[in-house]
Amino acid sequence: MKRPAHQTEKLREQIDELAASGKLKSISDQAVELHPSDLADLIESLNEKYRVEILCMLPTTLASETLAEMDDGEARAELLVALPAEKVAEFLKELADDDATDLIGELGPEDQRSILAALPVDEAGDIKRLLSYGEETAGGLMTTELVEVEGSLKADEAIRQVRIQGRDVEDFYTVFVIDQKRRLLGTMRLDDLVVADPADSIEGLVEEPSVTVSPDVDQEEVGRLLSRYNLAAIPVVTDEGVLLGRITFDDVIDVIESEQTEDILMLAGVPDEDELRHNWIESVTTRLPWLMLNLATAAIAASVILVFKDLIEKELTLAFIAPIIAALGGSSGTQSLAVTIRRITVQGSGSARGFVAKEILIGLVNGAVLGSGVALLAFLIDGNVMLGVVVLLATWGNQIVAGFAGAFIPTTLDRAGIDPSIASSVFVHTLTDLLGFFLLLWLASHLLL
Repeated sequence: MKRPAHQTEKLREQIDELAASGKLKSISDQAVELHPSDLADLIESLNEKYRVEILCMLPTTLASETLAEMDDGEARAELLVALPAEKVAEFLKELADDDATDLIGELGPEDQRSILAALPVDEAGDIKRLLSYGEETAGGLMTTELVEVEGSLKADEAIRQVRIQGRDVEDFYTVFVIDQKRRLLGTMRLDDLVVADPADSIEGLVEEPSVTVSPDVDQEEVGRLLSRYNLAAIPVVTDEGVLLGRITFDDVIDVIESEQTEDILMLAGVPDEDELRHNWIESVTTRLPWLMLNLATAAIAASVILVFKDLIEKELTLAFIAPIIAALGGSSGTQSLAVTIRRITVQGSGSARGFVAKEILIGLVNGAVLGSGVALLAFLIDGNVMLGVVVLLATWGNQIVAGFAGAFIPTTLDRAGIDPSIASSVFVHTLTDLLGFFLLLWLASHLLL
């Protein structure tokens, strides 16, 4: 029996203490009361020696589910390599083929071969086929375990087929209808089949699939489609329409979380998701190149000040105002950039003109308001009305540039096949800083002197 949620943390602490004291045999009785996700977190926090011993002590089903719940990456791969190949094969038999493929895919070729050799021929064949697809594609996400019936059957015959197939398939809500050549005719909801008249033809109950994907479609696009059409599963088909497998919503949830984490980290100039598990040396190695690039672009933007150094010496208030205008432009550009990248993720970059036009309009309005505020501040400091006008125009212009850059740069990168999360922020901040300084100082040189 599972313990209440409020007792889970206490149980994890007890198991942690047992592991620290070497009383591993006492752990398995306690561990079965944890959900596989919680148990995965616990095992990941232990050293490798304890991980292997505890996994081998657990019931096979629980151990396999725990492995599937662990974060993918080097740590899980090392744990799999440390386990005997026969033990890993035993765990994999308990998992759906897509989860088993994810685990094996983290290993090197030699380790993959030894584990596949320990599996039954049919299971090994399914996993090999799934391994042939790219890790971040629909083929890499799909499972071949599904419930399918031929369209020529009657409802009562189809129900018998569903009962037989359903014993070996996890969590199915959709029945896929195919012809004799396994070409997808459509889908059928399980409840519609159950309430149908036994003599009804399946062809009369089938619905055209809302959407299908080919195995080479990017996983991010799969997530967008599944979310857009509110599907429990999406069929994967060949160019000829032959049904290959299905992708379920639970796998897509993991993809969406992974993609959003990647986008957030890249937007901040941290390109490696493993950064979340890095020690301080690895984190420095990952971040420093991006900071060096930022140093170079910041120096380019700041060089504008050197060009107008004589002007700044005559009007020191400009030195106070310039960073404010640049900072406001950077903040607005970041807002526009974040919203645009999200739009691209959800809608695609096809309506890019609408993105850019809207952000320019927002920049016009925000620039008028912010420019008035900064101009008033400049007037209160210096008492020069013309300086206020210069500041108003510079702030206004930079806000328009920020809106344009925040929308135009990521959509352009996306159309060029470059992930807009990687480089957009560097370009946007450089552009708003450079033009913010230039607009202010160039206008001042013409209107104040």
